[in-house]
Amino acid sequence: MQLGLWEMVSAGRGISESGGENARIRRNFSVAIISRICYNGDMEAMRSRQAGVMQRFSDRQAAPAAKKGSTAVMAGFLTFTKEKPINRVVEVDISDIRPNPHQPRSEFDIADIQSLADSILQNGILQPLTVRRGENRYELIAGERRLRAAKLAGLRAVPCIILDISSRNSAIMALVENIQRQDLSFFDEASAIEKLITYYGMTQEDAAAKLGKAQSTIANKLRLLRLTADEREVIMKYNLTERHARALLRLAAPAERLAVLERVVKQNLNVEKTEAAVEEVIGKKKVQNSYKKRSKVFQNVRIFVNTITKAVETMQAVGIAAESQKIQHEDYIEYRVKIPTAASRR
Repeated sequence: MQLGLWEMVSAGRGISESGGENARIRRNFSVAIISRICYNGDMEAMRSRQAGVMQRFSDRQAAPAAKKGSTAVMAGFLTFTKEKPINRVVEVDISDIRPNPHQPRSEFDIADIQSLADSILQNGILQPLTVRRGENRYELIAGERRLRAAKLAGLRAVPCIILDISSRNSAIMALVENIQRQDLSFFDEASAIEKLITYYGMTQEDAAAKLGKAQSTIANKLRLLRLTADEREVIMKYNLTERHARALLRLAAPAERLAVLERVVKQNLNVEKTEAAVEEVIGKKKVQNSYKKRSKVFQNVRIFVNTITKAVETMQAVGIAAESQKIQHEDYIEYRVKIPTAASRR
């Protein structure tokens, strides 16, 4: 007499909770439940079905061996083919990848790379690198941090997507990919934009469209490159912001900017106070320029006075009894010249 499904489940629960039966009995019991559910208790039908499934699985395993050029093997959660087709994820030896010569990032955070290396050791590389084929090696397009972290983690190969593109387009992709990252410094970003425009013949409008930014934003980024290398070094060393840098651009002379920078660093000035310091320098320059203008006017007045004096002396030299008198007032100069008429000279 066959047991009902509920009686079988209840009996199985007793076996599991008692702990007195071995694993083989529990497996046999599970098979009986599956038979009861799927085949209405017909064990022979279940075994026949199982044999058919295993035969088809065996046939499928043998079939790929006849396929030419396939060396892909699925082992574990995720592996990569050793083939190197275009636009597919493949495994590439790290020694065969050279960094992108157009990499805009000038500095890499060692602690950040180490943290990424630790993550790679735990989870692998979740996002493949992007490369292109060079003459003898692959050239990296995107994924410099992942490549460095993989080397640090001791990996010999990394997953890559191989793109069939020119050196020019590779450089543009590398620049655009890095510019779009949030952790790129504003000076590196400005330099990358300048490369897009200078080396690859783009206009500011083209660069703005490529990067999804307003043209005014591109123009403001490029203005940052007016700062000298020394000024940029100070700004980055003391973690000043892009707004600090923009405030300094109101001053034309590098010496004036460095003087304000020194004050910003010593007094730990925020952006608003930095702008006030710049405004103070501009105000002093206006006063100095005003004095210079007055000096020029004064020099012109002296020329006029000397001209009059010379004219009087010339008349006296030819026998004309001309006279001149200079009277200095607080806000003006009065000059009196007396020239006798022809009747008085007789």
